Amino acid sequence: MSALRESLGFLTSRLRQVGIFVALILIVILFQVLTNGILLEPQNVSNLVVQNSYILILAIGMVMVIIAGHIDLSVGSIAGFIGAVAGVMIVHWGWAWWLAIPACLLVGALVGAWQGYWIAYVGIPAFIVTLAGMLIFRGLTLITLKNQQITPFPNELRALGGGFLPDISGGTSVLEWLTVILGVGGTAAILFQAIKERRVRRKFNLENEPMAWFAVKNGFIAVLMLIITFLLASYRGTPIVLIVLAALVILYSALMNNSIFGRHTYAIGGNLHAAELSGIKTKKVTFRLFVNMGVLAALAGLVFTARLNSAQPAGGTGFELDSIAAAFIGGAAVQGGIGTVAGAMIGGLIMGVLNNGMSILGLGTDYQQLIKGLVLLLAVGFDIFNKNRTGAGGGSSLSRRFKWKTTPPATEATKPAKTEPVRVDAK
Repeated sequence: MSALRESLGFLTSRLRQVGIFVALILIVILFQVLTNGILLEPQNVSNLVVQNSYILILAIGMVMVIIAGHIDLSVGSIAGFIGAVAGVMIVHWGWAWWLAIPACLLVGALVGAWQGYWIAYVGIPAFIVTLAGMLIFRGLTLITLKNQQITPFPNELRALGGGFLPDISGGTSVLEWLTVILGVGGTAAILFQAIKERRVRRKFNLENEPMAWFAVKNGFIAVLMLIITFLLASYRGTPIVLIVLAALVILYSALMNNSIFGRHTYAIGGNLHAAELSGIKTKKVTFRLFVNMGVLAALAGLVFTARLNSAQPAGGTGFELDSIAAAFIGGAAVQGGIGTVAGAMIGGLIMGVLNNGMSILGLGTDYQQLIKGLVLLLAVGFDIFNKNRTGAGGGSSLSRRFKWKTTPPATEATKPAKTEPVRVDAK
């Protein structure tokens, strides 16, 4: 009973992180029922990954920008512009695909540096700079393409957006074994890392999860990973873009959690003035954040263009709204200083499942926009509610009721010293 109370107390004190994960599960179950099982069919799961990959790539960079207290409204236009540049390089100029990809990423970095300079060193708010960038790069896209689409692209580039890893069984097996190996190995790696981190936290007497919740959470994640592995292996295997996305998630999660740059990013979003006083080079960090956002926007543009096999004048339209929504739904705070890459991925998957499920049900774009807007509003409203609920007293009433201490107990060193009353002698 005490283990249950401790777990419930921990969950209520971590309502922000747990809530989005529970919301994703509930949404998947809802659409699985409403679509009569179509949502989790192997082919649809594969399509879900491929169709939302570029939004998830953008969400990684967007959540980092939002953590630092900024916003980027130009990422959709940059993605469309890079697609146009790739079309000109490969189709019109005859560049090899392996040369065009790094060239496009370099162009994305230059675009990010252009915007980062105005934001970091000139001091113009990111909202204004990126709003101008949204218009500038949308116009450059139309100029580059001359208002016409460019197609086709070589198969090697198209594989980036819609290709799959080779089937090592030669198509003779019911399951694609390379996907099974990757899925089982990835699941084992996640469990190993979780156990390792728990041991480190216990070693240094840091606040840790109750054992019951730790076992349930990681067991559920392992089962979920294996189910996804089975579904992908039952169709055509692992999409190449999923490997790219997994590498980005691992890289940027490590960057934000274990590097000086990541700690400085959180510090800037938490309190810019305090970060400056502590010696953090805030302008340099901000500049690098937007350079990174430009590179990820370029990669998203390449993936989107490769998937469509066409560079289009309207490419990237609305991408910025979906990536911003993914970051906020995933737990990023409007004021900055809070957010995770993993949370942004969950937020992006929630948006992807909503889009896919509503499309299967045949809902029009009018109702789809309405529902996604309501989901975003509820997510931000929940974030504000949760912040206000836990803002006073160092933890929610529920967490105190279940006796989960969200702040360390006072020690002799931290207890206020007893003071003797001052005696004033009257003369």
